Amino acid sequence: MSQSFNYRHLFYFWVVAKEGGIARAAERLDMAVQTISAQVRELEKSLGVSLLRTEGRNLVLTDAGVAALHEADHIFALGELLPVRVREAASGQTLRLNLGISDGIAKLAVHRLLTPVLDEPHLRLLCHEGEFQPLLGELALHKLDAVLADRAAPPNPALRTTSQLLGTSAIAWYAPPLWAEAAANNFPHSLAVVPVLLPTDHAAMRARIDHWLERERIRPRIAGEFEDSALLSTFAATGMGVMPAPVSLGEHLAQTHGLVQVGTAPDVQEQFHLIYSARKVMHPLLTRLLEAGQGGMLLN
Repeated sequence: MSQSFNYRHLFYFWVVAKEGGIARAAERLDMAVQTISAQVRELEKSLGVSLLRTEGRNLVLTDAGVAALHEADHIFALGELLPVRVREAASGQTLRLNLGISDGIAKLAVHRLLTPVLDEPHLRLLCHEGEFQPLLGELALHKLDAVLADRAAPPNPALRTTSQLLGTSAIAWYAPPLWAEAAANNFPHSLAVVPVLLPTDHAAMRARIDHWLERERIRPRIAGEFEDSALLSTFAATGMGVMPAPVSLGEHLAQTHGLVQVGTAPDVQEQFHLIYSARKVMHPLLTRLLEAGQGGMLLN
């Protein structure tokens, strides 16, 4: 980095870009407009490019400004984490693992997927549930160490992510006692008769289930759709209807919710991926997860 480069100048530019103008940035920082403007000009001078341009009465980013903002997002996101990471390192005790959990993944599977690291004596596990794309954005900004999801990350050079398949599981159908006999009789065509509960289409499994139902020429009697897999199993347990879930979780569903397996859809698989940013120094717990999940057999 050139000695003429100043991170304070970058910070002022970053605030201007985030606030959408120099006046609003000056108000946020409680500084004079002229001071902020001068700091941004110094940054442009050190980089040798224009980062902002006027468009009518608005100030907009140039292509170089967009690139600078993207890098500044990374830099200042890491800066926010610095005090926490330094204090944890100084204590010599806490090993922090910050994970994003895609809302489409079967929550019952998350604990099993993380089993290889849960015996770490100084583990501090932070799990953040959210939608798939926003979680990838948080990962790109290094606010997360990794994301657990039901699909691989789409190709995107800007995100610089890598996906590894940790495990797969065939799908079975589970019913509460109220509907177990009717659902098992003439399965899978019984799904056109008994009430069916499904994940919403935010879950990758939903498209596979819809394709399977179409192939079997079944028009299901859909009684409910749920974004949250835990909520789906809760409503199934109350007797609202029959639900699909990974075979690997069948024993848990029977013990905790009293649900009975009434049939399988072996052609439908749920996938579990660990998505992470490639770094020169990998988080030791991510390395442990990746080694345990080699071959995609972690749930078997």
